[in-house]
Amino acid sequence: MASTSSIAASGMHTAQTRLNSTAHNIANVSTDGFRRQEVTSTEQPGGGAAPALNRSSVVGAALETDVVTQLQAKNAFLANLAVFKTSNQMAGALLDKTA
Repeated sequence: MASTSSIAASGMHTAQTRLNSTAHNIANVSTDGFRRQEVTSTEQPGGGAAPALNRSSVVGAALETDVVTQLQAKNAFLANLAVFKTSNQMAGALLDKTA
């Protein structure tokens, strides 16, 4: 089983991939024939997630979807960051008690 901090780090990585993808999509909203990037997450054995970047099968923008996805990714990143920080603080407190 993966550590709490490594699971949180994989969540931050997935959220960052979603943010990058939606930024790319928004930047290319006016590009003719543009096919959006989409991110899917796959659960990893032992915990965590791995992002996969794909191209949409449909040509065209979906600005409302990208804006909502950006907000979700931002909040997911911040939540995973809080878990990561708390995990590190707990490990530090345990080491302080044993010293």
